[in-house]
Amino acid sequence: MSLNQRRRGCIGGVVLVFLLGLLAGTGGLLYWRWGSQARGGGSRVERVAVAPGATLATVGEALQERGIVRSALLFGLLGRGTTLKPGVYDVSPSETPRRLLRRMADGDVATVRVTFPEGFTVQKIARRLKDRGIIGDETAFLRLVTTKGDTLRASFVPPRNLEGYLFPDTYRFPIGFTEKQVAQEMLSLFDRIVAKGRSEDLSRSRRSLSEIVTIASLIEREAETEGDRPRIAGVIYNRLARNQRLEIDATVQYARGQHKARLLYRDLEVDSPYNTYRNAGLPPGAICCPGIASIDAALHPKTSPYLYYVAGPDGRSHLFARTFAEHKQNIATARRPRS
Repeated sequence: MSLNQRRRGCIGGVVLVFLLGLLAGTGGLLYWRWGSQARGGGSRVERVAVAPGATLATVGEALQERGIVRSALLFGLLGRGTTLKPGVYDVSPSETPRRLLRRMADGDVATVRVTFPEGFTVQKIARRLKDRGIIGDETAFLRLVTTKGDTLRASFVPPRNLEGYLFPDTYRFPIGFTEKQVAQEMLSLFDRIVAKGRSEDLSRSRRSLSEIVTIASLIEREAETEGDRPRIAGVIYNRLARNQRLEIDATVQYARGQHKARLLYRDLEVDSPYNTYRNAGLPPGAICCPGIASIDAALHPKTSPYLYYVAGPDGRSHLFARTFAEHKQNIATARRPRS
């Protein structure tokens, strides 16, 4: 081979390497740009389910079919080595493939926001969960939280009936959550805020966690103002110390299973262990799920000589009395027409 031929061969090799490098660089640039550019197409949102063990190819095809990404193949290549977390995701063509992959790897699933006010019963909680589409079977949820609560995890041994232990708050539940996952989330928040967060107060209390929750539920249903909570707690403790029946209307409402604006004397005769007009001591469990203010009131009752209270003329604050004679005067005051 002549010197010129060898030179031409070397030049050709250099050119080939350059072209291959240019091609690879261009391909890499296009690949990077594809992963960093959204397909576009407005702000519409599609819902895509990632099943446990789903492959990138399967998810990519679902995204391509819905017009979220241009290429399922490139989506799969871009996500090589990425593990997607199962769940239901809200996705949009306005998102880049990289962002979609990152969200699915992080488990940023679609959620439903729902608020449970203080004083909700487990029945009301179940109904709201069903109405918001978070659970499909209201009966299954109620069966779980009223008979199988002890199958859930907590730092304490949960009771079978979780009335009082599903903490009232605003939650964001992932789409597809089971009844047990929902109950566990609510019990875990109670565990963190009450059982652990108030552990020192509970240790100093002469009452068990179950008794504190029950007393707090009575306060929650009776008190309308923050100032009345510790006062009502004090009355409850005073009557318990005297073995005097609590005679709390809210327990009768709970025993009847429905709210009544005004209880009649015959309502007070309902045969139930929750009826504190007929039974001394605390009812066998909570009558609602109390908030932290009522739990704190149960832990820190206001010391007083009071044994009675009645809702005042404004319908919110209460009038307190030491004797039944004073109590009757307060009742007359409460019923007096306001000028």
